[in-house]
Amino acid sequence: MAAMNQLETKLDDIFEKNAPKIPANIRKMLADWAPWLALIGGIFTLWSAYALWSWANVASGLLDYANTLCQTYAGPGCNSIATSRMGLTVWLALAVLVVEGILYLLAFPGLRARKKAGWNYLYWGVLVNLAYGLVSLFTGYGVGTLIGSLIGSAIALWLLFQMRSEYHAAK
Repeated sequence: MAAMNQLETKLDDIFEKNAPKIPANIRKMLADWAPWLALIGGIFTLWSAYALWSWANVASGLLDYANTLCQTYAGPGCNSIATSRMGLTVWLALAVLVVEGILYLLAFPGLRARKKAGWNYLYWGVLVNLAYGLVSLFTGYGVGTLIGSLIGSAIALWLLFQMRSEYHAAK
């Protein structure tokens, strides 16, 4: 946990102390909207995980059908056209989406009560997304996903650290 606190302190230096400031009224407005955005984000993230799982299963079924046709009409010498779409990358993406969705949903009650614990869940969700962006560099999705993840995470961290002062630790 000490490493997480050190990371939070370093990111606070970057995104709160040394970054452009959001006016107090907008910071308060963001804190008012944050619980609802987290709730909607959590629902859509879990829905995206389900959609990805469904898509990968449909694609795998179609590939199985194509492979069966190949072997039926081209004979036993026909190699498989393709393999299953449920590879490591899809399973990793599913795991990340489910973890992110759960973190966003867990953030909702804490954010509504203006507790730091709710803010922490959002923060961890952004870190999970950033970690996936780094891992995706070594998959077939590569640099584009990494760049998108870095830009999105930087914006999210800036917004999170700008409104962190609106949340208080549990007593």
